Amino acid sequence: MNTLKSIFSWLGRFLEKARTVMLNLGTALILIFFGIIIIGALTSFGPEIKDPSGRVLLIDPQGTVVDEEVFNYDFLINLGTNFSTDQIQTRDLIQLIRAAADDEDIPAVFIDFSSTDFAGPTTAINIAKELKALRDSGKRVIAFNDRLSTTSYLMASQASEVWIHPVGSVSIRGLGGMRAYQKELYENLKINVNNYSEGDFKSALEPNTRTDMSENDRMQREALFNPIWNEMKFLMAEGRGIKSDDIQSFADDYIGFFGEAAIGNIAYAVANNIIDGTKSFPEFRQYMIQEFGLDEEAETETHKTISYKEYAKQIDEDFSDSDNQIAVITAEGAIMEGDISQGVAGANGVVKQIRSAHENENTKAIVFRINSPGGSVIASEMMRDELFVAKRKGIDVIVSMGDYAASGGVYISTPADYIFAEPTTITGSIGVAIAIPTLENAMDYIGVNFDGVVTSKHGGWDPTQAINDDLDKIFASWGADIYDRFINFVAESRSQSYEEIKAIAGGRIWIATSAKKIGLIDEIGGIDDAITYAANMAELEDYQVEYYGEELSPEEMILKKLLENFDVSLEEPKVLLALNGLARLYETLTGIQEPKALLTCKDCLVDLD
Repeated sequence: MNTLKSIFSWLGRFLEKARTVMLNLGTALILIFFGIIIIGALTSFGPEIKDPSGRVLLIDPQGTVVDEEVFNYDFLINLGTNFSTDQIQTRDLIQLIRAAADDEDIPAVFIDFSSTDFAGPTTAINIAKELKALRDSGKRVIAFNDRLSTTSYLMASQASEVWIHPVGSVSIRGLGGMRAYQKELYENLKINVNNYSEGDFKSALEPNTRTDMSENDRMQREALFNPIWNEMKFLMAEGRGIKSDDIQSFADDYIGFFGEAAIGNIAYAVANNIIDGTKSFPEFRQYMIQEFGLDEEAETETHKTISYKEYAKQIDEDFSDSDNQIAVITAEGAIMEGDISQGVAGANGVVKQIRSAHENENTKAIVFRINSPGGSVIASEMMRDELFVAKRKGIDVIVSMGDYAASGGVYISTPADYIFAEPTTITGSIGVAIAIPTLENAMDYIGVNFDGVVTSKHGGWDPTQAINDDLDKIFASWGADIYDRFINFVAESRSQSYEEIKAIAGGRIWIATSAKKIGLIDEIGGIDDAITYAANMAELEDYQVEYYGEELSPEEMILKKLLENFDVSLEEPKVLLALNGLARLYETLTGIQEPKALLTCKDCLVDLD
């Protein structure tokens, strides 16, 4: 017995010491991590800012170009993400390109958009137009890549010269793609999908109820993709001095699927002026040294260059000390309840920004920038309601639509006094998506029966059971009621009748130029046009623009700045990726248990490669 006590006593002391050691080790690792960040950040401030005179400006954004930078709901938990490279605000990138065009000290600009994603096709087209204006200003613009995709070639084609590695590829794949239709899969799994969507063109749930694309969906997608693709082809062709048909032929017959070793692909591109030629990395380095001189300050042999981040720090900010403010508030991503995060226009966060704006006595107008395919009904209502609070205070509300402002994106635009949209904005989709999968056949197949006692007619129903006639009427009324409410809101907003809006609704999506003809928007223009209009509407002789974004605490801001200066980026642990996958599976399963009516337009999203 004494021996056993001794063993357990020793084991207890060992575990206590082990716990202490692990705790101290963990604390030490955290302190070392932050110590490295602080030391690195302090030393990175060392030398004075690099003089851009005579240096080639390198613009190579790594991340996604968005309207407004946002952070995950818990910044401190997500310190491993490098926020300085994950998101690039469109206005910041445009300001930088325009500054370079006017800067006589910058002899040339070297562009590489191979690691850049865009919020949507309109954002990509707008940046391409800015690069075109840069070249038209007389500035020499050089593009060099080992491989080019549709969007990175769209940018490169605006350069004065385009070079690619001899064994790279130029892959212009255009827009669109295949969609999986899984009606037969659900039938094989003995799952019934009961579709209560409203609108003949509302095809968000078609993959669950059909084996192929409906003619309505095909028609509306062609009406969207073709003008966007034509605009992209036009910009590519104009930049290279060739015809749009030449770009189409190249996309049809010489696509570089594998991203490398596309010898015939590159030979055709050179022969048809799609690119200027090929250079290896050493050849391009020597070419740039010959053209712009050797950088004597660099550790290795290279040409004189300055990064866009270094250059951005030296750009003078336009500033007005006017008491009149125009508040710019952005709803970007899926409209959901909760906080704002990347890809999610969290209603709680957006409403807070709207409220902060209208509670500020200096706010004379609000420009509401919408870049969203929609989402939750209640979240959309929350934003809409708060905009009306601003209007009741006499504050003008102008909407500026970005890449997408469809379904819920239209819903939240209905308080607007005036609506702008970009030429290739995707809007419309006035309809409701709702489907309820039920598992009665699967339960019968595996031998599960249900019985019990309830105190209301449908108190025991859940999606494991069939939908009877009474429930069918109830569920159908969900979609019909919100669809009716949606149409009434739009009709009132656009000063049209219910019948007129219903005729163009039906869940159909529209390109902005068509949306203007049918009265869904007022004018074609960008966010700058919307801001100017808001100033004129509020009769402001002077004003300053206040961009409302997520506010970090002082501690979070310090950490963010330290991470940016030290350029820290940690990969997301694989275990967290696995947990994220499980979380998404859980959300799918709870979606069956908790069906919702959504103002969403999954059909609106255009994939860019």
